[in-house]
Amino acid sequence: MVNDHFIYNSAMIRTSSPPTKPGAPAKKTPEDSKATRKRVMTDARRALVLDAARAAFFELGMEKTSIREIARRAGYTPGALYSYFASKEAVYGALLSESLNRLNEEVTAAHTATGGEAPGLTVRSTASAFFDFYRRNPRDLDLGFYLFQGMQPRGLTPALNESLNARLRDSLRPAQDALQAMGMSEPRALAEITALFAHAVGLLVLSHTGRIRMFQQDSQALFNAYLDQLVQRAAASER
Repeated sequence: MVNDHFIYNSAMIRTSSPPTKPGAPAKKTPEDSKATRKRVMTDARRALVLDAARAAFFELGMEKTSIREIARRAGYTPGALYSYFASKEAVYGALLSESLNRLNEEVTAAHTATGGEAPGLTVRSTASAFFDFYRRNPRDLDLGFYLFQGMQPRGLTPALNESLNARLRDSLRPAQDALQAMGMSEPRALAEITALFAHAVGLLVLSHTGRIRMFQQDSQALFNAYLDQLVQRAAASER
Protein backbone atom coordinates (compact mmCIF):
# COMPACT_ATOMS: atom_id res chain seq x y z
CA MET A 1 0.00 0.00 0.00
CA VAL A 2 2.86 2.32 0.85
CA ASN A 3 4.53 1.68 -2.48
CA ASP A 4 1.27 2.17 -4.35
CA HIS A 5 0.74 5.51 -2.60
CA PHE A 6 4.26 6.62 -3.49
CA ILE A 7 3.79 5.72 -7.15
CA TYR A 8 0.49 7.61 -7.25
CA ASN A 9 2.02 10.75 -5.76
CA SER A 10 5.03 10.57 -8.09
CA ALA A 11 2.73 10.43 -11.09
CA MET A 12 0.88 13.49 -9.82
CA ILE A 13 4.16 15.38 -9.48
CA ARG A 14 5.21 14.50 -13.03
CA THR A 15 1.93 15.53 -14.63
CA SER A 16 1.10 18.62 -12.59
CA SER A 17 2.02 22.09 -13.91
CA PRO A 18 4.39 24.14 -11.76
CA PRO A 19 2.66 26.80 -9.70
CA THR A 20 2.46 30.22 -11.32
CA LYS A 21 4.31 32.95 -9.49
CA PRO A 22 2.14 35.85 -8.29
CA GLY A 23 2.17 38.62 -10.85
CA ALA A 24 3.83 36.49 -13.53
CA PRO A 25 2.35 36.80 -17.04
CA ALA A 26 0.12 33.93 -18.08
CA LYS A 27 1.81 31.43 -20.34
CA LYS A 28 0.56 31.61 -23.91
CA THR A 29 -1.34 28.60 -25.12
CA PRO A 30 -1.16 27.23 -28.66
CA GLU A 31 -4.60 28.77 -29.21
CA ASP A 32 -3.25 32.21 -28.21
CA SER A 33 -0.35 31.91 -30.63
CA LYS A 34 -2.68 30.81 -33.41
CA ALA A 35 -4.98 33.78 -32.76
CA THR A 36 -2.00 36.16 -32.80
CA ARG A 37 -0.76 34.78 -36.12
CA LYS A 38 -4.25 35.06 -37.59
CA ARG A 39 -4.56 38.68 -36.43
CA VAL A 40 -1.16 39.56 -37.91
CA MET A 41 -2.11 37.94 -41.22
CA THR A 42 -5.46 39.75 -41.27
CA ASP A 43 -3.80 43.11 -40.58
CA ALA A 44 -1.22 42.50 -43.32
CA ARG A 45 -3.88 41.57 -45.86
CA ARG A 46 -6.02 44.54 -44.88
CA ALA A 47 -3.03 46.87 -45.32
CA LEU A 48 -2.40 45.37 -48.77
CA VAL A 49 -6.00 46.05 -49.76
CA LEU A 50 -5.79 49.64 -48.51
CA ASP A 51 -2.56 50.25 -50.45
CA ALA A 52 -4.19 48.92 -53.62
CA ALA A 53 -7.30 51.02 -53.03
CA ARG A 54 -5.27 54.18 -52.41
CA ALA A 55 -3.47 53.76 -55.73
CA ALA A 56 -6.71 53.03 -57.58
CA PHE A 57 -8.56 56.00 -56.09
CA PHE A 58 -5.81 58.44 -56.97
CA GLU A 59 -5.36 57.06 -60.48
CA LEU A 60 -8.99 56.46 -61.46
CA GLY A 61 -11.07 58.47 -59.00
CA MET A 62 -13.77 57.19 -56.70
CA GLU A 63 -16.48 56.63 -59.32
CA LYS A 64 -14.31 54.65 -61.75
CA THR A 65 -12.77 52.52 -59.02
CA SER A 66 -14.60 49.28 -58.27
CA ILE A 67 -14.17 46.56 -55.68
CA ARG A 68 -13.11 44.31 -58.57
CA GLU A 69 -10.35 46.77 -59.53
CA ILE A 70 -9.12 47.05 -55.94
CA ALA A 71 -9.14 43.24 -55.65
CA ARG A 72 -7.18 42.86 -58.88
CA ARG A 73 -4.48 45.25 -57.68
CA ALA A 74 -4.30 43.58 -54.28
CA GLY A 75 -4.13 40.09 -55.79
CA TYR A 76 -7.43 38.89 -54.30
CA THR A 77 -10.85 37.93 -55.57
CA PRO A 78 -13.67 40.47 -55.10
CA GLY A 79 -15.35 38.02 -52.73
CA ALA A 80 -12.28 37.94 -50.51
CA LEU A 81 -12.33 41.72 -50.17
CA TYR A 82 -15.87 41.69 -48.86
CA SER A 83 -14.63 39.84 -45.79
CA TYR A 84 -12.70 43.01 -44.91
CA PHE A 85 -14.85 45.82 -46.31
CA ALA A 86 -18.54 46.00 -47.20
CA SER A 87 -18.03 48.47 -50.08
CA LYS A 88 -15.49 50.69 -51.78
CA GLU A 89 -16.87 53.58 -49.72
CA ALA A 90 -15.96 51.64 -46.58
CA VAL A 91 -12.46 51.21 -47.99
CA TYR A 92 -12.28 54.95 -48.59
CA GLY A 93 -13.47 55.65 -45.04
CA ALA A 94 -10.77 53.36 -43.65
CA LEU A 95 -8.11 55.12 -45.71
CA LEU A 96 -9.19 58.56 -44.58
CA SER A 97 -9.50 57.44 -40.96
CA GLU A 98 -5.94 56.11 -41.03
CA SER A 99 -4.70 59.37 -42.55
CA LEU A 100 -6.47 61.48 -39.92
CA ASN A 101 -5.06 59.30 -37.15
CA ARG A 102 -1.54 59.98 -38.40
CA LEU A 103 -2.32 63.71 -38.60
CA ASN A 104 -3.59 63.77 -35.02
CA GLU A 105 -0.56 61.84 -33.79
CA GLU A 106 1.74 64.51 -35.21
CA VAL A 107 -0.33 67.37 -33.79
CA THR A 108 -0.46 65.66 -30.38
CA ALA A 109 3.31 65.18 -30.41
CA ALA A 110 3.79 68.87 -31.21
CA HIS A 111 1.38 69.82 -28.43
CA THR A 112 3.15 67.60 -25.92
CA ALA A 113 6.52 69.06 -26.85
CA THR A 114 5.38 72.56 -25.85
CA GLY A 115 4.54 71.41 -22.34
CA GLY A 116 1.22 73.29 -22.55
CA GLU A 117 2.60 76.25 -20.61
CA ALA A 118 2.91 78.80 -23.43
CA PRO A 119 -0.36 79.17 -25.38
CA GLY A 120 1.27 81.27 -28.10
CA LEU A 121 3.85 78.55 -28.69
CA THR A 122 1.10 75.94 -28.69
CA VAL A 123 -0.78 77.80 -31.43
CA ARG A 124 2.35 77.98 -33.56
CA SER A 125 3.55 74.41 -33.01
CA THR A 126 0.23 72.60 -33.42
CA ALA A 127 -0.91 74.68 -36.41
CA SER A 128 2.50 74.16 -38.01
CA ALA A 129 2.23 70.40 -37.42
CA PHE A 130 -1.12 70.43 -39.24
CA PHE A 131 0.29 72.42 -42.17
CA ASP A 132 3.51 70.39 -42.35
CA PHE A 133 1.66 67.07 -42.38
CA TYR A 134 -0.28 67.98 -45.50
CA ARG A 135 2.71 69.76 -47.05
CA ARG A 136 4.73 66.52 -46.79
CA ASN A 137 1.81 64.29 -47.75
CA PRO A 138 -0.04 65.83 -50.71
CA ARG A 139 -1.94 62.60 -51.36
CA ASP A 140 -3.39 62.81 -47.87
CA LEU A 141 -4.60 66.31 -48.69
CA ASP A 142 -6.34 64.95 -51.80
CA LEU A 143 -7.84 62.18 -49.71
CA GLY A 144 -8.87 64.37 -46.80
CA PHE A 145 -10.60 67.00 -48.90
CA TYR A 146 -12.10 64.70 -51.53
CA LEU A 147 -10.09 66.52 -54.20
CA PHE A 148 -10.04 63.47 -56.47
CA GLN A 149 -13.83 63.05 -56.42
CA GLY A 150 -15.20 66.52 -57.04
CA MET A 151 -14.66 67.76 -53.46
CA GLN A 152 -17.77 65.89 -52.28
CA PRO A 153 -17.92 63.03 -49.73
CA ARG A 154 -19.98 60.91 -52.11
CA GLY A 155 -20.85 57.44 -50.93
CA LEU A 156 -20.10 58.08 -47.27
CA THR A 157 -22.89 57.67 -44.78
CA PRO A 158 -23.74 60.79 -42.75
CA ALA A 159 -22.49 59.07 -39.60
CA LEU A 160 -19.14 58.15 -41.17
CA ASN A 161 -18.72 61.60 -42.70
CA GLU A 162 -19.38 63.28 -39.34
CA SER A 163 -16.97 60.90 -37.60
CA LEU A 164 -14.22 61.75 -40.08
CA ASN A 165 -14.95 65.48 -39.80
CA ALA A 166 -14.71 65.19 -36.02
CA ARG A 167 -11.22 63.69 -36.33
CA LEU A 168 -10.21 66.57 -38.60
CA ARG A 169 -11.55 69.09 -36.08
CA ASP A 170 -9.61 67.28 -33.35
CA SER A 171 -6.36 68.16 -35.11
CA LEU A 172 -7.21 71.88 -34.78
CA ARG A 173 -8.57 71.73 -31.25
CA PRO A 174 -5.23 72.31 -29.44
CA ALA A 175 -4.70 75.57 -31.35
CA GLN A 176 -8.25 76.70 -30.65
CA ASP A 177 -7.92 75.90 -26.94
CA ALA A 178 -4.64 77.84 -26.83
CA LEU A 179 -6.28 80.90 -28.41
CA GLN A 180 -8.97 80.78 -25.75
CA ALA A 181 -6.28 80.45 -23.08
CA MET A 182 -4.81 83.68 -24.42
CA GLY A 183 -8.11 85.48 -23.80
CA MET A 184 -10.16 84.97 -26.95
CA SER A 185 -13.81 84.11 -26.52
CA GLU A 186 -14.87 80.69 -27.78
CA PRO A 187 -16.81 82.06 -30.79
CA ARG A 188 -13.90 84.29 -31.82
CA ALA A 189 -11.35 81.49 -31.35
CA LEU A 190 -13.51 79.20 -33.50
CA ALA A 191 -13.75 81.88 -36.20
CA GLU A 192 -9.97 82.33 -36.14
CA ILE A 193 -9.38 78.57 -36.40
CA THR A 194 -11.81 78.37 -39.32
CA ALA A 195 -9.88 81.15 -41.07
CA LEU A 196 -6.58 79.42 -40.24
CA PHE A 197 -7.89 76.18 -41.70
CA ALA A 198 -9.03 77.90 -44.89
CA HIS A 199 -5.73 79.76 -45.21
CA ALA A 200 -3.67 76.60 -44.72
CA VAL A 201 -5.67 74.53 -47.20
CA GLY A 202 -5.58 77.30 -49.78
CA LEU A 203 -1.81 77.63 -49.53
CA LEU A 204 -1.37 73.86 -49.67
CA VAL A 205 -3.48 73.55 -52.81
CA LEU A 206 -1.56 76.40 -54.47
CA SER A 207 1.72 74.77 -53.46
CA HIS A 208 0.83 71.22 -54.54
CA THR A 209 -0.54 72.36 -57.89
CA GLY A 210 2.40 74.69 -58.54
CA ARG A 211 0.08 77.67 -58.96
CA ILE A 212 1.83 79.57 -56.18
CA ARG A 213 4.76 80.13 -58.54
CA MET A 214 2.70 82.58 -60.56
CA PHE A 215 2.83 84.87 -57.52
CA GLN A 216 6.52 84.13 -56.87
CA GLN A 217 5.68 83.34 -53.25
CA ASP A 218 6.61 80.59 -50.81
CA SER A 219 3.73 78.78 -49.09
CA GLN A 220 5.65 78.08 -45.89
CA ALA A 221 6.73 81.70 -45.50
CA LEU A 222 3.18 82.91 -46.08
CA PHE A 223 1.81 80.46 -43.54
CA ASN A 224 4.39 81.49 -40.95
CA ALA A 225 3.47 85.16 -41.50
CA TYR A 226 -0.20 84.32 -41.01
CA LEU A 227 0.62 82.53 -37.75
CA ASP A 228 2.58 85.57 -36.54
CA GLN A 229 -0.46 87.77 -37.15
CA LEU A 230 -2.79 85.29 -35.46
CA VAL A 231 -0.66 85.08 -32.34
CA GLN A 232 -0.44 88.89 -32.23
CA ARG A 233 -4.24 89.15 -32.41
CA ALA A 234 -4.56 86.59 -29.64
CA ALA A 235 -1.97 88.38 -27.50
CA ALA A 236 -3.99 91.59 -27.84
CA SER A 237 -6.92 89.72 -26.29
CA GLU A 238 -4.88 89.21 -23.11
CA ARG A 239 -4.64 92.93 -22.47
